[in-house]
Amino acid sequence: MLFLATLSAAALPEPVEEEPTTVESADQLSQYVEAKGIKLTGTPLYLDMQATTPIDPRVLDSMLPFMTEQYGNPHSRTHFYGWESEDAVEVARKQVADLIGANPKEIIFTSGATEANNLAVKGVAGFYKDKRHVITTQTDHKCVLDSCRSLQSRGYEVTYLPVKTDGLIDMAQLEAAIRPETSLVSIMAVNNEIGVVQPMEEIGKLCRSRKVHFHTDAAQAVGKIPMDVNALNIDLMSISGHKIYGPKGVGAIYIRRRPRVRLESQMSGGGQERSIRSGTVPTPLVVGFGAACDIARREMAADATHIRRLAHRLYDGITSQLQHVVLNGPGHLDEKQRYVGNMNMSFAYVEGESLLMGLKDIAVSSGSACTSASLEPSYVLRALGVEDEMAHTSLRFGLGRFTTEAEVDRAVALTVQHVEKLREMSPLWEMVQEGIDLKSIQWSQH
Repeated sequence: MLFLATLSAAALPEPVEEEPTTVESADQLSQYVEAKGIKLTGTPLYLDMQATTPIDPRVLDSMLPFMTEQYGNPHSRTHFYGWESEDAVEVARKQVADLIGANPKEIIFTSGATEANNLAVKGVAGFYKDKRHVITTQTDHKCVLDSCRSLQSRGYEVTYLPVKTDGLIDMAQLEAAIRPETSLVSIMAVNNEIGVVQPMEEIGKLCRSRKVHFHTDAAQAVGKIPMDVNALNIDLMSISGHKIYGPKGVGAIYIRRRPRVRLESQMSGGGQERSIRSGTVPTPLVVGFGAACDIARREMAADATHIRRLAHRLYDGITSQLQHVVLNGPGHLDEKQRYVGNMNMSFAYVEGESLLMGLKDIAVSSGSACTSASLEPSYVLRALGVEDEMAHTSLRFGLGRFTTEAEVDRAVALTVQHVEKLREMSPLWEMVQEGIDLKSIQWSQH
């Protein structure tokens, strides 16, 4: 998936001899792309699959007819155009349901996982007004944490569970936190920054035994690892289309029917989607979302094998050439505790922003795409106990269905090159090389 912005010699314009120029030649200009004032020698490698994934061409093919020919409103029940769009939406609903072992009637389409998370957290709390306590984790997605803070401003109590150094929750702490007035436990299945996989089956069993609703933000899990809502006793689940090679702007919330989970709608309107989420369902997006779920269900095992091989290639390639590299989260590639397509690594003795800018030929992230505009250290890494200096040097490599071995090898080479370059300029690295324990030094304060 390495696309270079180059033009063949035959495609270049004939030189105009009477108008010589001192700027770069057409040959040189054709080698560059530019964005945000930064000039790059070709389109960067894309290794940021937790932020978003490229749309699968098969998904795009499924969407196009509903943008140009079959454009009826799926809620128009009086003519053919509406009927065919409604049928397409219901096919997509079943495709989403089949991916997670649900009934199609339990799937409500939304604009994405953020809306689904808001609907789950605020909706359950709003309906069960006599139970004014919610539990989540310190490392959950920002939209879940902000939804919980919104509840707190309205007088609800929220428990933010800490996590261990590997990012996993302590089940004993969760059990102790549940009270008679607890309405919801919301814990993300796979963390978007470090890829840790929470013990979903244990959490589900505990919540079911204590008669507490269990919601999970599964945007980073669905389509990548097996997720069965019945086997895991999940009551509500948030899903995103663009994390699984589908279109942006569409997602879903799964809401269990037996035993029935009730929630308060967060949007007034025409009563679409069982009056839970009003608004016209965007047929092309939903069709694409359904197709992406269907492909993920059929190809999950093949995708997992491919990504596992690339993850080991990336990790081994970097750690065999660089010292003092830390894999954040579970410190190994154990697939029971980590989704290996998410590789968050810290590089000691380099300046994080310089490393990220130096790697402009690779599209990687310093953390969540929703918060990476901030220069603050990742709140997820802080919750793991990672020191700010190391948190600042973290890079998240996201691998996916269309990532190639050549891209991984190129990413390894560029990462090693830039880390070594920055370390050569670091006096701290020189001291480490001389065997000096930096923690033993008492730095003077000015």
